[in-house]
Amino acid sequence: MSEVNRSASPQLGGWTRFVTARPRLALLAALVITALAVFAGSGVADRMGSGGWQAPDAESTYASEVLAREFPASQPNLLLLVDSGSASVDDPDVAAEAGRLAKRLDAEPGVSGVGSYWATRSPALRSEDGHEAIIAARIGGDEKTAGETLDRIAPEFAGERGPVTVSVGGPVAVQHEMQTIIQEDLLRAELIALPVTLILLVMVFGSAVAALLPLGVGIVAILCTNAVLRGLTELTDVSVFAMNLTTALGLGLAIDYALFIVRRFREELAGGADPRTAVGTTLRTAGRTVLFSALTVAVSLSAMLVFPQYFLRSFAYAGIAVVLLAAAAALILLPAALVLLGHRINSLDLRRVFRPRKKRVTGAAGGVPSEGKAEAGAPGASADADASPGRGWARLAALVMRRAPVFAIVTTVGLLLLGLPFLGVKFGTADDRQLPAGAESRVVQEHIRDGFPGSPGGGLEVLAEGEGSPADHAELKGRIEKLPGVLRVEGPVAEGSTAYYNVLPEGEAVGEATQQLVRDLRAVPSASSLDVSVTGTAAVLVDSKDAIADRLPWALAIIVVVTLLLVFLLTGSVLIPLQAVVLNALSLTAMFGALVWVFQDGNLSGLLGFTSTGDIETTLPVLMFCVAFGLSMDYGVFLISRMKEEYDRTGDHEHSVTFGLRHTGGLITAAAVILAVVMVAIGTSRVTSTKMLGLGIALAVLMDAMVVRGLLVPAVMKLMGRSTWWAPAPLRAFHRRFGLSEGESAPAAVASAPAPAPAPDGAAVPAGTSAAASAAAHSPDAAQSADAAGGVEAGPETAADTDLAKSARC
Repeated sequence: MSEVNRSASPQLGGWTRFVTARPRLALLAALVITALAVFAGSGVADRMGSGGWQAPDAESTYASEVLAREFPASQPNLLLLVDSGSASVDDPDVAAEAGRLAKRLDAEPGVSGVGSYWATRSPALRSEDGHEAIIAARIGGDEKTAGETLDRIAPEFAGERGPVTVSVGGPVAVQHEMQTIIQEDLLRAELIALPVTLILLVMVFGSAVAALLPLGVGIVAILCTNAVLRGLTELTDVSVFAMNLTTALGLGLAIDYALFIVRRFREELAGGADPRTAVGTTLRTAGRTVLFSALTVAVSLSAMLVFPQYFLRSFAYAGIAVVLLAAAAALILLPAALVLLGHRINSLDLRRVFRPRKKRVTGAAGGVPSEGKAEAGAPGASADADASPGRGWARLAALVMRRAPVFAIVTTVGLLLLGLPFLGVKFGTADDRQLPAGAESRVVQEHIRDGFPGSPGGGLEVLAEGEGSPADHAELKGRIEKLPGVLRVEGPVAEGSTAYYNVLPEGEAVGEATQQLVRDLRAVPSASSLDVSVTGTAAVLVDSKDAIADRLPWALAIIVVVTLLLVFLLTGSVLIPLQAVVLNALSLTAMFGALVWVFQDGNLSGLLGFTSTGDIETTLPVLMFCVAFGLSMDYGVFLISRMKEEYDRTGDHEHSVTFGLRHTGGLITAAAVILAVVMVAIGTSRVTSTKMLGLGIALAVLMDAMVVRGLLVPAVMKLMGRSTWWAPAPLRAFHRRFGLSEGESAPAAVASAPAPAPAPDGAAVPAGTSAAASAAAHSPDAAQSADAAGGVEAGPETAADTDLAKSARC
C-alpha cells in the first residue's frame, strides 16, 4: 500500500483507533451488548399491538372512547357466532343454551355490554336463513389486556355446546389472530431468508469466512433493535407489523454495509496494506459512505414520525433503530473482526469445488492467490484481461452514454407506464380479509358479512353530548333520517347527559357513499345544547385519510430537504441532489403500479394466496414510499460516492460515471438481490398487508438497482455533462469546509482541470495523469487524494476482488 495510508494511520478517528488497537475488546463488548439485548428483547412481539391505523386525535377516536366507556354494548369487539345446525335459532333448546352462554360470558372478568339476539330480538343479530345468531360483548383494556382475556375465555366458549356450535370472532379476535400469525410467519421468513442469504453471500464473496461476517452483523442489528422496541413498548404503542421491517432492514442493510466494507478491505489488502492499515483506510473511505447512507435511510424513515397513527410511527421507531444499529455494527464490530482475520478473510473458498482448477500465482496481498490474472496494464498482460472485474458494467455504461437520449426517454416512459394503475387507487381500511381464508375469526366475519341483513359492522354511531331535551334528540334523529344514504336510525340510547344513535347506511361499510354520509352527518345542525360527533368504520377511514393528507406535505418536505442537504454534503453539486430525489421517486412507480394492479384489482391473487378487498389500506403507500425511498438512496449513495471520488481524482466526467458503475454496479446488484430475497421471504406471510409490504419493496429495490442505477443514472448524467458537478461559488466554499467525501482527504476542486484521455473500458486512470497533476496544482490535498485513490484503484487485481466482481456481475 502507498505511503499515504501508512502516514495517515496516526490520524485515524476515535472508533477506528479503538477497533484497530483493541479488536478483541471491541468484539467482547459487542458480544456482551448483544447478549444483554437478547435478554432485554425477549417477548417483545407479545407486547405489541396489531392496530394503530386510527388517528388518536380524530373525532372518531374520541367518540369511540366515550361510547366504549359509557355504552359498552354499542362498541362490541367480541362476537360469538352461534350455529344451531338444522334447527332454528328460535328453537327453545337453542334459545336456552344461548341464554346460558350469554350469562356465563357476562360473568367473565373484563367483559361488559353483553347482548344477544335472544335478549334483544334485533333482526341485525339473526342470519337471514334463521340458523345462526350472534352474542355480542366488549372486552375492555388495551390490546395486550384484551388479547389475554380472549385467550382465557375463548376455549370456554368455542366448539360444540349442547345443541349449538360456537365460533369466536369480532375485531378483538381478528387483531389477536393477526398478531399470532405474523409472529409465526416472521419466524418462517427468517428460516427461509438466513440460509438463502448465506448461499448468495458465498456466491458473491467466494470465501465462507467473508460471507458469514455480513450475516453476523445483520443478526446483531436485529437482536439489538428488538431490545430497543421492547423498551419503547413501555412508553408507547408499537405495532407488531414493525417486526417485519426490523428483520428485513436488519438483514438487508447490514449486508449492504458489510458488503461495501469487506470489499474495500479486500481491495486494500490486495494493494499490499497490512490488516490494521487496511481497516483504517476502509473506515475513512467506505466507512464514511456507510455512515452517510445510514443517515439518509434514517431520515426517510423518520418522516413517518409526523403522522399520528402509531402503525406508521412504529415503523419509524423500528426502522431508525435498526438502520443506525446496522451501521454501528458494520463500523465497529465488523472492523474488529477484519483486523483479527486479516488475510484469512479470503479463506474457505467454497466455489473451488464447482469450477475447474486454474493456474494460480501469488498476488500482492501477502499470499492472496491470483487466478491466472496478469496485472492490469502490465506488459504482456494476457488476453484474459478482457474478463476483468466490472468490464460488463463498463460496457453497459459506455452503451448507455452513447445513446443517452434514447435510454433516458425509454426508461422514464416505461417506469411511468408501470405506475399508471396507481392513478386508480382506492383507499380503504384493514379488516378480517387480511387473514388467511381458514382463520376462525375471518370465517365468523364472512358468515356475518354474507348471511346477515343490512351492513353488519358498517354502522355509524352518532354521539350526542349535552343537556338536550327529548325534543332536541328527536329533532336530531329526524334530520339524520332525511340524509341520503341512510337506511335506518336506531335510538337514541341515553345515559345522563350522553346519548347515541346507531345509523345503518344503505351502501357498503366503507364505500364512497358511506364515507360521504359520515361527512353529511358531521354537517347536520343540532340543538345548541348538543355536541355531536360521529364514529364507526367509515368514520375512522375518513379521519385516517384526512390525517395522512394533512401531514403528508410535512413528511415529503422532511425527506426532500434533508436528502438534498445530505447529498450536497457528499457531492458538492447542486444538480446531483435534485437528480437523486427525482430518480429515486421515479424508481418507485413500478411498486405503486403493482400495488393497485395486484392487490387492489386482485390480479395474481390466486397465485399469491390473498383476498382482494378492492382497495388499499390507507397507511401502506406512505409506509412503502418512506422505506423504498430510503433504500433507493442507500444504493444511490454507494454509486454517487464512487463517481465523486473518481471525479475528484481525474476531473473526467464520463470516465467517472463509467468508473462508478463499473466498481459498484455488481456490488449494488448483489446487495439488491439479497435484500429482495429477504423481502420476498417477508412477503410469504399469510397476512395481506405484510405480503404487500414485502413483495412491493422487493420489486422497488430490484427496479432501482437494475434499471434506474444501471440505465437511467448514466444516461441522465451523460446528458447533464460536466454541469452535473456544478455549484455556485458560495456553496463550493461551504462544501470544502463542511462536505463529506469517501476519499482520503477533503474533495479537491477539479472542475477546471483538463480532462485526460479516457482509459480503455473504464479502467482506473493511474495517479500522475494530466488530470491528477492539474488537481494537485490546485490543491496539495488533492494530490494526496489522487495518490491514495490511485494506490487503491490502480493496483493489481487479485483473486479476492476478481471473485467478488465476477460473482456480483449482472
